[in-house]
Amino acid sequence: MNKKMFLKNAGTFFLFAGPSTLAFAAVVLVPFILGLYLTFTNWDVRTNDGTLIGFSNYVEVFQDKAFLTQLWFTIKYVFFTVAISNLIAFFIALVLSSGLKGEKWLRTGFFTPNLIGGIVLGYLWQTLFSQVMPFLGRKYGWSLFETSWLTDTNTAFWALVIATAWQLVGYLMIIYIAGFSGVPADVLEAASIDGAGRSTILRRIILPLSVPAIVICIFISLSRSFLTYDINLALTKGGPFNSTELASYHIVQKAFLSNEYGIGQAEAIVLFAVVALIALTQSYLLKRLEVES
Repeated sequence: MNKKMFLKNAGTFFLFAGPSTLAFAAVVLVPFILGLYLTFTNWDVRTNDGTLIGFSNYVEVFQDKAFLTQLWFTIKYVFFTVAISNLIAFFIALVLSSGLKGEKWLRTGFFTPNLIGGIVLGYLWQTLFSQVMPFLGRKYGWSLFETSWLTDTNTAFWALVIATAWQLVGYLMIIYIAGFSGVPADVLEAASIDGAGRSTILRRIILPLSVPAIVICIFISLSRSFLTYDINLALTKGGPFNSTELASYHIVQKAFLSNEYGIGQAEAIVLFAVVALIALTQSYLLKRLEVES
């Protein structure tokens, strides 16, 4: 009987979960294991050959000052991108959950940038920063926009942050709206009757009850920002003077253009470890707030 039940359960599992499990293994698990193996080799793409060299690639990674500089630059970029995109998305979601007239059309409008591919979006913002904004700056005497933001190391950083945040806001907004829909209306009504102001209701009721949505949004924006490549390629191409090269952009350049595949793959594993550590840490800390609330 137990054997029959086991076979029945196994058959049910493979029927429903088998295809997705095989797809996950083929697309994620096997490439990850293969990539991990390649970090211990001096693989040459041209000859399709390589020998085991131990941890030499990882030693090279931590001696590569350019990669460490760009990793720190990426962390700074992620911090501002996550903060700006989540704050804007949160307050837009708050406004569009208040019964505003035409809110469905506005939700669609704010979500649309998320549907644009990173390459197209990067070229769109490149045109704005390089041509449209300088034209308006010179015409109206706005000194901040008289020259292209992409030609200066400081403003190019903010151009990258703005473009990425603009793409993320719509997606995060939808998650926040879903989170706000879970806040009981009778609780908000009771607080309003008791004389609580909007700021008090937001701070004492909406924020604590929206922690699950906040956890998801920060996790998503963290992971997507750390792995940004297409916008970086289309908007700045790492310029000016390699000052806006994100870690993922540097890894692709190292692996495929410099033909240092083993080192590039090792850098990718280091980046993966950094992303996993930061994402899991923030998730753990915010989950504690969810339990306490």
